[in-house]
Amino acid sequence: MQNVSKRTILWIVPLIIIGIFWYFYGPQEEITDNEYISYIKETKMNNSDSVTLDEAFTNYCEEGKWVYFQTQKNQHVVEYKGTCPVNGEKNEINLQFVVEKDQSNYDTGVLLLNGVQQEADQRDEFLQTVAKN
Repeated sequence: MQNVSKRTILWIVPLIIIGIFWYFYGPQEEITDNEYISYIKETKMNNSDSVTLDEAFTNYCEEGKWVYFQTQKNQHVVEYKGTCPVNGEKNEINLQFVVEKDQSNYDTGVLLLNGVQQEADQRDEFLQTVAKN
């Protein structure tokens, strides 16, 4: 009888540890509304146009949404996810904006096209196309 309880404990302890890791490091709920998202959405395209990033992406892409997350280096990242035309075909787009903590500025981050990272010049060309429409 004593062997059964030792085996039971040997199964329960690892399951508890896995459960704890899942709770803290598992998939998190997407944050789709906060101050960093609002900052990026209200930012003007090319800093001179009257069109905001949100308006430009809404006019150019379909099924888009804005998501916020914080990296392990405490960077604040706002990501646009949507279906946008690129080279005449609709593609899944992920474009990241790294926002400064005080929301005074941002850097354009990575552009993923159907899950494949694009070069910086391709990202900039895509943003110019979005701004024109």
